[in-house]
Amino acid sequence: MSGKLREHYGIDLPAGAIVAITERHAHAIPAGMTPAPRPTKAQLTLVAETDGSMIPIVETRAVAGGPTDLRKTRKLLWKEAKLALVRRSDEIEPLVAVTLGDQTVAGEALNRLAHAAGLAADSRVHGLGDGAPWIADQIEVQFGAQGSYLVDFYHLCDYLAAAAKICDREFAADWMTLQKERLKTGRLPEVLRALKPFVEPETVPSEDAPVRQCYRYIDNRPGQFKYCEALAANLPIGSGEVESAHRYVIQERLKLAGAWWNKDNAQAMLNLRTARANHCWHSYWDALAA
Repeated sequence: MSGKLREHYGIDLPAGAIVAITERHAHAIPAGMTPAPRPTKAQLTLVAETDGSMIPIVETRAVAGGPTDLRKTRKLLWKEAKLALVRRSDEIEPLVAVTLGDQTVAGEALNRLAHAAGLAADSRVHGLGDGAPWIADQIEVQFGAQGSYLVDFYHLCDYLAAAAKICDREFAADWMTLQKERLKTGRLPEVLRALKPFVEPETVPSEDAPVRQCYRYIDNRPGQFKYCEALAANLPIGSGEVESAHRYVIQERLKLAGAWWNKDNAQAMLNLRTARANHCWHSYWDALAA
């Protein structure tokens, strides 16, 4: 950054000063900063996705009578940053938020983004996720009857691919293709019937029972595999959008090689990056100048 300032503006600024200025502004930006709510429209459908990404965190603590150098008491760990993403179904660019908080905080972020995108009483929310129960729970808690939830199609395919090697050893690829076609055409019961004869006994450890894992994964999530309806409505069946957002919102800055973050600084930097991604940058500077 100091090199770019020198090249483009002829300004020499030490790297340490750049870090201090950036952190000061990051801490000043409100968490979950989003644009003013957009006007809604009749029968608006929103796409809502959320997923977690692990970021490196360092904790230090002072010990009575211990070393004054806190680096000697540091503890390195990984913490999940939950990224929420909402966009209008007929548009490309989403609104995003990231929290190091718990599942409820992540759900509230989805709700806040949905209202900023124009959620109204007659709107629908098409939720997507990797099958983690908390995501489906938050879609229900935050949006009630307005929301529906779909397990990421490709995540389910990972389970089916493992089961395929048992259900049809000779033609596993053909078996897999058939199950995908059944899923996309609303024939989920046929997929379960194809799995059932090969479900391993309970005496087999879970790690050695891919068919049982797949069968239970589907059976325990009723109503979360309506791919046929989603495709008919031209809605996504995969959560690749939020997984891609991990790279340009979180990982590009907070997962640099050798970098470990204080938790408070990490959340502040995430607030800064989401504010910029949500095009709130100029609003922030205008507020400072006011």
